[in-house]
Amino acid sequence: MIEIKNLKKSFGNLLVWQDVSLNIDNGETVAIIGRSGCGKSVLMKHINALLIPDEGEVLIDGENIHQMDYVQTRKMRQRFGVLFQGSALFDSINTFENVAFPLRYFTNRSEDEIRIDVMEALELVGLEEAWEKQTSELSGGMRKRVALARATILKPDYMMYDEPTSGLDPETSDEINQLIMQMSEQLKITSVVVTHDMHSVLEVADSVAFLDQARLSWFGTVEELRQTDHEALLRFVTASEYQVKV
Repeated sequence: MIEIKNLKKSFGNLLVWQDVSLNIDNGETVAIIGRSGCGKSVLMKHINALLIPDEGEVLIDGENIHQMDYVQTRKMRQRFGVLFQGSALFDSINTFENVAFPLRYFTNRSEDEIRIDVMEALELVGLEEAWEKQTSELSGGMRKRVALARATILKPDYMMYDEPTSGLDPETSDEINQLIMQMSEQLKITSVVVTHDMHSVLEVADSVAFLDQARLSWFGTVEELRQTDHEALLRFVTASEYQVKV
């Protein structure tokens, strides 16, 4: 379980947000939405201690992650997988080696064990036949899927998705959404999805956190989102490229 309590963050004189509090239950998928610059990615980076809050705390299974020492923080971060907006694959190595990288860096698995794990991860995202392809040979959607295989190769408890459908066509976006739901169901992963894509929100999320006016302006279930009369949230939703009925 992830507990976010009374977070405040500023960069110099710029207040990003204050008094952000919400809980993310085990196995739940929470979407973080809001206008560009509202601090969605900043909040995500607080959840795995890449950034330190000015005030407040983040608890993972009851432990304050911002009070951990280096070794504890390193172990805690291994419980997280991250799908970066640009996929962040290494250009100099092929698909197999990209997915194998965390196993080589964080484990002592044998080469035979690594091959089995990598091929299973690639099969899960439908790319087992692309294991020899270089990054330059992959389409945008294929890169996302390879990155997702790499992010889940260590069987994380938590997944962070930073704009997972950004730059993808609608059909490929739907494929990524299906994979996010598949990872949640099959691997029992707790997920945080930062996105502008309201279609993705309604497809993959259980709950939604809306950041606005330097605060957590609204938090609730997708069903509550469909029925909300929150003016700022309604403006954001209806301004989406997807006209969503709420």
